[in-house]
Amino acid sequence: MQKKKLVFILSLLGIVVSSILFFDKFFPTTQLKHIANSDRYIIWSLTIIFLIYYLKLESNPQLVPLTISNEKDGVKNDNKLNISFKDVAGLEEIKEELEETIGFINNSDKYMKMGAKIPKGILFYGPPGTGKTLLAKAVAGETNSTFLYASGSEFVEKYVGVGAKRVRSLFEKAKKESPSIIFIDEIDAIGAKRNLDSNNEKDQTLNQLLVEMDGFNTSDTVVIIGATNRLDLLDEALLRPGRFDRHIFIGNPNMKAREKILEVHTKNKPLQKEISISEIANKTHGLSGAELANIANEAAIIAVRKNKSKIDKEDFNQAIERVLAGLEVKNPSVLLKEKKTVAIHESGHALVSKILKTDMIQKISIIPRGQALGYVLKFPEEERYLLTKRELIYKITGLLAGRAAEQVIFNEITTGAKDDLTKATQIAQEMVCSYGMSDFGNISIDEYYIRNSFDEIREEIKKITDSCFENALKIIEENKIILFHIADILMEKESITNEELDKIFKEYESKMDYAT
Repeated sequence: MQKKKLVFILSLLGIVVSSILFFDKFFPTTQLKHIANSDRYIIWSLTIIFLIYYLKLESNPQLVPLTISNEKDGVKNDNKLNISFKDVAGLEEIKEELEETIGFINNSDKYMKMGAKIPKGILFYGPPGTGKTLLAKAVAGETNSTFLYASGSEFVEKYVGVGAKRVRSLFEKAKKESPSIIFIDEIDAIGAKRNLDSNNEKDQTLNQLLVEMDGFNTSDTVVIIGATNRLDLLDEALLRPGRFDRHIFIGNPNMKAREKILEVHTKNKPLQKEISISEIANKTHGLSGAELANIANEAAIIAVRKNKSKIDKEDFNQAIERVLAGLEVKNPSVLLKEKKTVAIHESGHALVSKILKTDMIQKISIIPRGQALGYVLKFPEEERYLLTKRELIYKITGLLAGRAAEQVIFNEITTGAKDDLTKATQIAQEMVCSYGMSDFGNISIDEYYIRNSFDEIREEIKKITDSCFENALKIIEENKIILFHIADILMEKESITNEELDKIFKEYESKMDYAT
C-alpha cells in the first residue's frame, strides 16, 4: 500500500514538472533556459515510466475485497448436461434409489398431493473412482436440471467470511436457475467435525452451508448432492435428516457391474473375437470403475505400441499388470544374487497360496515393476463378501510366505517383504480391533482405546502374525522341492502363468503334503 502511494506521488509530481517543461519548450522563459534538452528528455522519460508502473499496480490490486468478490469463480456451471443413466454402467440398485428424486423433480405435483417432500440432500460416500460424480451428472441430465459443480476445497480460504459468501452465492444461483442440482465434491473439506481446535473460517463456512440447507424454499426445486471418501469425518449436524436425507454407499463394482463397465469402455475399441469380457471382469476383482476404464485404455495404448489392428487378450493381461503392479522397468540392473532371492520369495508366496487355496494365482513374475522386484497376481475364484477367521489367517500366511521362504532357503531375511508386512499387519489389526477374532473376544475396539492400549493390542496382532509365519515356514519346509522347481523356472523364464503353475503341482500331486 505504501509503495503504491509513493509511486502515485512521484507520477503526479512528474506530470506537473513535465507539463511546465513542455510548455517552456514552445514558449521559452528566462527562468528555465539553463535546463538542457537532455535533462528535459530524462524527466519526461521518468514521468512516463512512473505513470506506467502506477497504472500496472492499479490494474492488479492485491486486496481482500477482490478475493471476496470472486466468490463465483470456484463454481463450475455445466448448465444442461447430456449425460443420463444410460451412460452409467452397473450401479443398478443406486439408480433405482435415485429414480424417486428424479420423479419428484420431473413430476412434483404427484408427490406434493401426497404431502411428500423432495429430499433436500443426497450424500454419496465410498472409495474413490466408483462413479459418484458421474451419478450426480446423470441425475442432472435425467431431470434436465442446471448442474452446479463445486469442490469442497474451493470454499476454504485464509480470509474470514470468504467461504461463507461463496456458499451463499452458490445457493442463490441454484435458486435462480431451478430446477438445479448442486454437487459438492470432497465435501469433507468444509464439512469436517467441529471442535475446539477447529479453524474459524471453516466453521463459518460449514455453518453457512447448514443454514442454506435448512432454508430451502419449498417452491425452489434444488437438490444438493455431496460426495466424500470419508463419511466418518463429517459433522453430525450435516448428516441429519432434513439436510442430507439419504446416505448412499457407492462401493467397488461386483462381477456383473464390472462386466457392464468394461463393455461401456470397450464398445468403441476394436477387440479380437477371442476376448471374453467376463474373464477380464473376473481378473479385476476389487478394482473401481476408474481403474477398469484405465485398464481398457492401457490395453488400447499397448496394442497401438505393438502396431496391432485389434486389441487381444495379451494386451489386456499386460494392461492389468500395468495398473496393479506398476510400470515395467526396462533393462533393470538387478544382481544375480538378488534375482535368486526374489525368485525364492515370489515362489514362497505362490506355493503357500496355492496349497492353502486362498486365491487363484494368475501370474508369478520376477520382472521389476514400479518399486517391486517381483510380484504374484492373484484374484478370488468367486465373488466373496464374507470371510471366515480361517480364511483371513490363510491370507496372512500367504503374505508372510515370501519372507518365510527366504528364512528357510537362505537362513536370512531381506527388505523385500515391506509391502507384505504392511498388508498382513493390517488384516491382523482388523481381526483384533474390528472383527472380534482374537483373545479379546467379541468386541470392537475404537481409535481411543487403540491409542491408550496400544501395547496389549500390539501383542494380540503379533500373536496372530507369528502363528501364521510359523505355519508358512512349516509348509515351505515340507514342500521345498516344489519351491525350488518354481524358482528355477522363474530364473529361466522370469514369469509363470496359472496354467504352468498347475502343471508343476500335478507333477508332485502324489508326494505333496497339504499340512496346514
